[in-house]
Amino acid sequence: MKKSSFVKIGHSDVLATPLGLGTNAVGGYNLFPNLKDDDGRALVRAALDNGINLLDTAYVYGLGHSEELVGEVMKEYDRDKIILATKGAQDFSSGEQVIDNRPEFLTDQVNKSLKRLGTDYIDIFYIHFPDHDTPKAEAVGALQKLKEAGKIRAIGISNFSLDQIKEANADGYVDIVEDEFSLLHQDHLTEGMLDYLHDHQISFVPYFPLASGLLTGKYDHKIDFPADDIRSQIADFTEPRFSKVLKAVDVVRPIAKTHQATVAQVVLAWYMQNPLISVVIPGAKRAEQVKANAHALDITLTDAEYRTIEQVFNGFKHTTSGKSLADPE
Repeated sequence: MKKSSFVKIGHSDVLATPLGLGTNAVGGYNLFPNLKDDDGRALVRAALDNGINLLDTAYVYGLGHSEELVGEVMKEYDRDKIILATKGAQDFSSGEQVIDNRPEFLTDQVNKSLKRLGTDYIDIFYIHFPDHDTPKAEAVGALQKLKEAGKIRAIGISNFSLDQIKEANADGYVDIVEDEFSLLHQDHLTEGMLDYLHDHQISFVPYFPLASGLLTGKYDHKIDFPADDIRSQIADFTEPRFSKVLKAVDVVRPIAKTHQATVAQVVLAWYMQNPLISVVIPGAKRAEQVKANAHALDITLTDAEYRTIEQVFNGFKHTTSGKSLADPE
């Protein structure tokens, strides 16, 4: 397992497993079709039963329904052993989504999340997206007050640019940052974000780590997406980038075979051994996927294997094209 069994989150005393569960398919009826609550509960149980203690949810996943389902399952377990992360910033009171980082709004969001989750504290609370007007340090200052009151244990921000992160961290209160990052989307390396976070003892959590399944090894050249399939419009799935992705993934296959593992498990293990990454949170739609991902905790890549994967994906460090889909792996 990477470094140790637990990772310290920023300046806080929160200790998380290096592998978490992204729960946008737990109650996220507004994100995915045909979701069943029982399947969502099963995902959460599969994580907690297989050595994963970090559950990452958000208000916008089902407009609170994901939080409710996660909260229901938590009651079956020892709350003190669960690291619960949620996010807020969306205001739908006008009928349309408005991003709001005002201190009074964020305070209200935290209090409402506490009720939906059925708990008296949240281990990590993220400002889900930055708004245009609120000074970032002022928004984080509101979370600091909630931290001092014991309602949250660690302060997070998500989808902030490097300049916004620096502004938000003016008082040194930020513990953790969440943003898209994968072997296929490494722009945060070249723009200096990850170096800044590392230098300021701020944890980093990448979402979409398996790049909508591209880093699981399940795709090949035989696949053909119809025009109405959104993947046909995403740069990752179009040529010449698609062929470059498949070629890089092919290099991971023999490493996976050596470890009697899947490509996805080896990729997750690589993230967990990356010193710039704190926790990785792949999503899932089936409990079996969660159990399979948990096996990545048992894989330790050799230095040579780690470098091989790093080098084969070096060509993706200087591209910002082609964001991943919101579909969990």
